[in-house]
Amino acid sequence: MALFADLNITNSTNTKKLQNIIETAAHLGYSTVAINHLVDLQQKKQEIGKPKDVAELFTQFPIVQGRSKPIKVLNRLTLVASDASQFRPSADFKNYDIVAILAKTEKLFHAACMSFDVDIVCITVTEKQSFHFKRPPVNGAIDRGVYFEINYTPAIKDSTMRRYTISNSLSLMEICKGKNVIISSGAEKPLELRGPYDIANLGLLFGLSEGDAKAAVSTNCRAALLHGETRKTALGIIHTMKKVQQPEEEQAEEEAPASKRAKKTNV
Repeated sequence: MALFADLNITNSTNTKKLQNIIETAAHLGYSTVAINHLVDLQQKKQEIGKPKDVAELFTQFPIVQGRSKPIKVLNRLTLVASDASQFRPSADFKNYDIVAILAKTEKLFHAACMSFDVDIVCITVTEKQSFHFKRPPVNGAIDRGVYFEINYTPAIKDSTMRRYTISNSLSLMEICKGKNVIISSGAEKPLELRGPYDIANLGLLFGLSEGDAKAAVSTNCRAALLHGETRKTALGIIHTMKKVQQPEEEQAEEEAPASKRAKKTNV
């Protein structure tokens, strides 16, 4: 049985509401969910703090339907920014299992895909995409193991946002060909959640193939989590370069004693 995940459950100060959403997710068959803490870097007073300990939500986490194990609850940080200067890597990132960014401009989207130390790049679904997706940054993100996220909740709330969600998703699929895509809910209440198989079917409307749509709520989510674990534990980068080997004769001549080289020259 596939392990399904919803990596975007909207954080709430209402603990009871958050508990109900997580219980509903477990009942629908999700084995992992992530509570999303949204920080808008465009607002100067916004700061990245420590997330609430998820152990405080339940004394015993609900059991996943069809499995004997309890649901796994993680913390996620999503940064909203419009300029690269607003994004500053912080030690606070390590308090979160996943770090995502919602880029409002093409320049920032390019930087997020190519160089930012994040796990997920979010795609705008509540309005028309302000720029066109280009192949170099998208392929760069795929090569780095960064994933693109589409939220489906706006699409089931409003017909206008449904058009934006489908249109923006199709634009992305033309470039990424369904690779490195995850589908999450962004749910604020239990009624906004849908089962993983329903979401896989919804992925077909977003331009995904049947296999890619299922991966978008299962294996791709797990890969994004593993990328987050690597981000938290990696301490450095090793860069290797291939050494150009000299011809054997030139190498032997260089290693010969200076007196022999001089004698050969005189002859």
